[in-house]
Amino acid sequence: MKLTKNLFIVFTIVALFSSCKDANKDASTTSSEVKTESTERTGQAFIEDDGSTTVLSIAIGSKDHTTLVAAVQAAQLENALVNAGPLMVFAPTNEAFAALPEGTVVNLLKPENKDALANILKYHVTPGNYSKDFLKKFKKLGQANNGYVKVEVVDEEPMIGGAKILASIKAGNGIVHVIDKVLLPPTE
Repeated sequence: MKLTKNLFIVFTIVALFSSCKDANKDASTTSSEVKTESTERTGQAFIEDDGSTTVLSIAIGSKDHTTLVAAVQAAQLENALVNAGPLMVFAPTNEAFAALPEGTVVNLLKPENKDALANILKYHVTPGNYSKDFLKKFKKLGQANNGYVKVEVVDEEPMIGGAKILASIKAGNGIVHVIDKVLLPPTE
């Protein structure tokens, strides 16, 4: 009987160790699978260029955005708009700039106002690549100038800082949402 009891204990221990080994094997397989997934190259540096234009080249190619392009050039922000992104640019039309108080644009384009102009332009850029419909899910967006712009839905349309999206154009490094108003960052 003692021999049977000892054999039973030995058999139980062997069974226990072998089941632990299988559990460890499953865990290591799962762990290596997770490691494979987590080492996948993601992020801004690994976005594949689909051969389309950048958000900057879209603005440059638009006759309705000559004021925006002049402002981007005066603030020396061209390089930022050709980065891998994804970038979401809210691009005011020439008419939107013309609706500002008289002399505002001319004053902002002066070299001594480069920082103020850059702050305003960065308030028009959001990291991401969201469609017009997807923007309805947000209450606010974090902008490139470290500020936030309010998002509201009015008549089933997203309004970004009170501006209406007139058109959306996909780019290789993001999306350009054409808007009917210049977004001005809140003053503190």
